[in-house]
Amino acid sequence: MLNEPTGQSDEHDEPYETTELHLERLLGRALNSFDLPDKTVERLESALAHASSLHSSHHSAGLNRATYRHTYLLSDGSSLTLWELVHSTGPDAADEYEIYADECEARLAASRLPAGFPGFAGSGFLARPGGPDEEGMGSDLDADLELLASLMCAPPAPLPPRYVPDDSADHARRVLRRAENADRPGEETASRLRAAFAHHITQVFGRQFRVAGKDAGFTLYEHAFLLLDGTETSLWEVEHTATPDGRHMCEVYDTEHTAREAMELRAQVRR
Repeated sequence: MLNEPTGQSDEHDEPYETTELHLERLLGRALNSFDLPDKTVERLESALAHASSLHSSHHSAGLNRATYRHTYLLSDGSSLTLWELVHSTGPDAADEYEIYADECEARLAASRLPAGFPGFAGSGFLARPGGPDEEGMGSDLDADLELLASLMCAPPAPLPPRYVPDDSADHARRVLRRAENADRPGEETASRLRAAFAHHITQVFGRQFRVAGKDAGFTLYEHAFLLLDGTETSLWEVEHTATPDGRHMCEVYDTEHTAREAMELRAQVRR
């Protein structure tokens, strides 16, 4: 049951706060609140009551992560749910907050976190039991070759996508907006995707490796879109931490082949 001062709270909620203050605090602390769809923000303006609950959690030596579900009763009698991802790395790190309108996007965001990328489907670790002193340069070369081979291998035949109508044009816009690569799809692709009315997200590849003594995580997502004219098109999103400072980076490409070539290049740069 929803109450004006929420009777169901988590450790991040203030007791007896109004829904207006709860929303203000939730959106104010989120690092990515600007990325919420405009339609979602407009609907939240009519929120009358709310309830919050812990949805999932993961705790380890290198990562603390929790997902909270915040549900709002709107003035038109409908409800709206936001998914909050709270995470920190290291024992003394401060919590960081992210907010999503879709549970699937919250799960994808959780899988991109460092410290082992918990949540990757079929993830594995190419971690050598010994360092260079034990295995030598030959082992380093073998590991790097295995990494590159894994990045470029053909994936298994995918199942036909099950498209979901859900602000798909706005989803495409947000995927393109977060891309940092200079050769990302241009205005022609963006214009075509404005006609998207349904989409489907698939994780095609997800692995973490030890490269030159450092962790480097790679994931590849296909964002498949169904357009108003009945045609299909995809964006290929590469998420990785093969950056000089180990930070998370997002790149977007028109084709799977180009995306896999980019992953191979990043692996070589990191070595």
